Amino acid sequence: MKKLFLGLLLLLFIVNISEAMQTRLVVRARARDAKFIGSTMGGARVVVRNSETDEIMAKGFTSGGTGDSKKIMVEPRRRGIPFAGKSAAAFEAVVDIDEPTLVTVEVSAPYAQRQSLEKTSTQLWLIPGKDILGDGIIMEVPGFSVDVLAPQAHEMLKLSGGKLTVPIRANVMMMCGCPVKPGGLWDANRYEVRAVVKHNGVPSGTLPLRFAGKTSTFEGNLDVTKKGVYEMTVYSFDPVTGNAGVDKTTFMIR
Repeated sequence: MKKLFLGLLLLLFIVNISEAMQTRLVVRARARDAKFIGSTMGGARVVVRNSETDEIMAKGFTSGGTGDSKKIMVEPRRRGIPFAGKSAAAFEAVVDIDEPTLVTVEVSAPYAQRQSLEKTSTQLWLIPGKDILGDGIIMEVPGFSVDVLAPQAHEMLKLSGGKLTVPIRANVMMMCGCPVKPGGLWDANRYEVRAVVKHNGVPSGTLPLRFAGKTSTFEGNLDVTKKGVYEMTVYSFDPVTGNAGVDKTTFMIR
């Protein structure tokens, strides 16, 4: 009887040891040289996978604001002091694990600007019942969100007197939606914004785009004299951080 009792105790102990425990993990996406990617940019899609089996353990979107500009962009960051704050967008994953588990966290953002969507990932160990909260895991998403506004995709334009001036207009902002303007925290004068043009698949030159007088908007004019298909790539580049973003469009001259 005594051996049976001890056996039952041992079995109960083993069951308790192997019982899955709910474990929470906060994930945030921060734009390079800027703030957090939240609801105004469609959030960042977060997927947490078991690194060994590739099983999806949790998924969702970051939601909330971009965070405190002064704390994130101006004040020195000190070890042990919370960085993100309550207003910074986040996703809280809840997973059930019964042993230390290596997970892969994937972040795709910004989800409302698919032409600028970029993916980044990292790996970390989760320990059963040991939550990772507060700032959580902060994933950096490089790039600019660039959106060509004009000319419109597949737009048909016509030469007049053998020539035509095509207005170019693009929206350029940080991946968090943070505004770009001259003298601002994200200074338009610091960034190189250009349009690279191909005519019928052959490179035909580049031209700079200037700040258009409206936040995050750049413009220029392309003079053309030839009929055909034009492909235009607009890029923004920060020579200080190496940050870059791109969007493309095509139009036709007849």
